Amino acid sequence: MDRCDGDGGVLCEVRGYDGAACGGATGELIATPHGRRADPASPYRRFAALPAERHVPVILELFEAHVALAGAGWIACDLYDGCLIVDFSSGQLTLIDLDTYVRGPFVNTMGRMFGSDRSMAPEEHLRGATIDQRTTVYTLGRLTLHLGTSTTDDPATYVGGPSRAAVLVRATSPDPADRYLDVAALAAAYASGT
Repeated sequence: MDRCDGDGGVLCEVRGYDGAACGGATGELIATPHGRRADPASPYRRFAALPAERHVPVILELFEAHVALAGAGWIACDLYDGCLIVDFSSGQLTLIDLDTYVRGPFVNTMGRMFGSDRSMAPEEHLRGATIDQRTTVYTLGRLTLHLGTSTTDDPATYVGGPSRAAVLVRATSPDPADRYLDVAALAAAYASGT
């Protein structure tokens, strides 16, 4: 395992796509090569098929980790299913590959930033746009909605129920002004189901 201590103590780890956990974490890497994503035995598909009582606690853990990261000034960049290791027996979540997170807010000087189109906020494609906690809110919402709808992205099928689906729809509004102001507000709304 390669490690680096980034600015502010963020730990970076090298990971593989064989489903094996990295760095001593227990569980399976959710990211699966595209050719295996339809395989019901893949970690990607198994996580996407979890019932609410197993899905929601993992998402709450994901959100709480990002509340802490945002509280320390970090903005999520390139957060996708390849950053998640989930222990299916205990429900424990381990986050990896956060080396592209940036202290923010900041201005997008690249145009299309690094990341998976499926999870990227519109402002991550727009040179000169502000990238801030509302961007992280969008990314968390997209990732959660995708994995909680058995990858259909249809809010009506969200495993966490209609109230939480509405939270995710607001979180993924194309206009940052219509999203939750910060990650803490998203986490609170999701936790309460309102």
